[in-house]
Amino acid sequence: MLVKDVMTPNPICGRPEMPVTELQAKMNKKNIRHLPIVDAGGNLVGLVTQRSLLSALRTDESDLSQFEVSYILKKIKAHHVMVTNIITIDEDVPIEEAARIMADKHIGCLPVMRASELVGIITDNDLFSAMLNLLGARRSGIRVAILQPDRMGEVARLTSAIAQKGGYLSVCVGYYPEEETRDTWISLLKVSNIPKDELVALINGLGDAQVQDVREV
Repeated sequence: MLVKDVMTPNPICGRPEMPVTELQAKMNKKNIRHLPIVDAGGNLVGLVTQRSLLSALRTDESDLSQFEVSYILKKIKAHHVMVTNIITIDEDVPIEEAARIMADKHIGCLPVMRASELVGIITDNDLFSAMLNLLGARRSGIRVAILQPDRMGEVARLTSAIAQKGGYLSVCVGYYPEEETRDTWISLLKVSNIPKDELVALINGLGDAQVQDVREV
């Protein structure tokens, strides 16, 4: 799965000269938290986030009238509050790389580029949706986590045994239980067409494989 498969294409954008009040209204209306800022030529020049916008809108009203506060806010433009040191990503990059960048940099979105053209935006919500699909969260079946030795052929041995019993695998992903420990591996499966008790007995009968968690979902 690539960035272009889960991104929002043709994202809503703002201009550098837009007042922050207009930016806020646009973001509230469209229910978005990130707004790319482009110049007259469509070139990406900045990014306004909900956090940067809220910082700009925190004006001390104690000594000012509502009219004066409104006047001041209209003078604050997008280019005053936008992030200019923007981290972007190419549309053909795998989504796990987008997730790694966002996690490492503690950011909630990445503008998506095709060469120098802005073609989309990918957010943490897009990655959550992708994770739901990858883990089969909306599919019914038996969800089972199996601890296995991390060696060649173990996953194939497991899935072949399930297939030979007529089981259907709708999800098959894996991960290391601990970052520092690389001698074991957890396979997370979603299986149908086999009763739960038979599935557990089948897996435990493989010897080195141990069921860590099993539930019908």
